[in-house]
Parts: sequence; structure tokens; C-alpha cells
Amino acid sequence: MRIARLFTVLVLLFLLSGCFRWGDSGTRQATPESLYKHGSSRYQDGKYGKAIEIFQRVKEEYPLSNLAVLAEIGIADSHFSKKEYAEAEMYYGDFINLHPTNENLPYVMYQLGMCHYKQMYSIDRDQAEALKARKEFEKLISRFPSSKFSFMAEKKLRDSRKRLGEHEFYVGNFYFKTKKYRAALKRFETVAREYPNLGMDYKVTFFISETKRLLEQEREIKK
Repeated sequence: MRIARLFTVLVLLFLLSGCFRWGDSGTRQATPESLYKHGSSRYQDGKYGKAIEIFQRVKEEYPLSNLAVLAEIGIADSHFSKKEYAEAEMYYGDFINLHPTNENLPYVMYQLGMCHYKQMYSIDRDQAEALKARKEFEKLISRFPSSKFSFMAEKKLRDSRKRLGEHEFYVGNFYFKTKKYRAALKRFETVAREYPNLGMDYKVTFFISETKRLLEQEREIKK
């Protein structure tokens, strides 16, 4: 019996020691390169939550590695792909502040603009996100005019400006329909001045002319 018990204890010790060696080996294999590759693989598979966890490990365990910087982008991209735009905006913004000369800055600035672009509402609602998208794309184009991401941003900037212009026209048209012509004229003239060449010129010109005519008509009636 004693021999059997001793044999059992020895087997358990052997198995436990084997587990520890395996665990140590697994830890040693978790290099920044292997971790980052694993996180990228999870991202490509659409497992964004898992990708965030792995990229976070790269940041925390290997903060001096060049891959830690790329992991920061990976975290932001993963939130973006999950449509968690507020979280992605925070991480992209942090990256810009922490790495103002990094070679990936044009991409990150573009993505920051896209966080707002993706949250733009229809023209009958508040356009704060469209305004933020416009500002971010303008910053990118001004700072990196030759970047491919600036070329990509130009179309998004046009879309953002058009959304803002259409909102102004929408409000102006509301005032026009309710016969508040002075308020309507102010909105129409804003569209004409700040949002030209976006497909609204003809109708804006017409409504400015018609609004002025109706204002003059009101003045004539009051005489």
C-alpha cells in the first residue's frame, strides 16, 4: 500500500511539474510579435473584443516595443469595427496626442474623422457630428495634403459639408413655410455663402429671390 501511495504521489508530482514547465514555455513564447500577430488574426476573424484584449496585453507587457504603438491603433480600430465610435474616438485622439510625429498619423486622423462621419444624423436633426467630421477632415487635409488619406478625406469632407448645408436649408425652408421670412433669408444666405457648389445652388438662389420678394411684399402692405 505504501509503495502504491508513493507511486501515486510521484505521478502527481511529475504531472504538476510538467504542467508548470508547459506554462513557462507558453509564457516565453508570448513575444510582442506573436501577441500582436495573434491580435491581428482575431481582428481579421471579426473577433474584435478578443483582439482588444490581446492588443491591450501588447501595450501593458511590452510598452517599449514598437508593436505597442501599433497595438494602440489596433485597439482603436477594433472599437471602430465594433461600431463603438465614442470609444474609438477616444483611442484615436489619445494616439494623436501621444504620438504627434508618428508615420501612421494621417491614417489615425482620417479614422478620427470617420468616427464622427459614421454618427452623422439626417438633416432634420442636430448636426454636431457632421461639424466635428468636417473639422477633423479639414485638419488632415491641411496638415498632410499629399497623403492618400487626405484624398480619401476630400469626399468625406464634401459629404459632411453637404449635410451641414442641407440642414441649414431644411431649417430655412421651415421658416419660409411658416412665413418667418427674415429668419428664412438668413439661413438661405448662409447656405449660399458657406456651402456653394454642393448641388444646392439653383434652389438656394430661387428661395433667396422668392424670400426677398415676399419680404418686400410685406413691407408694401405695412405702408
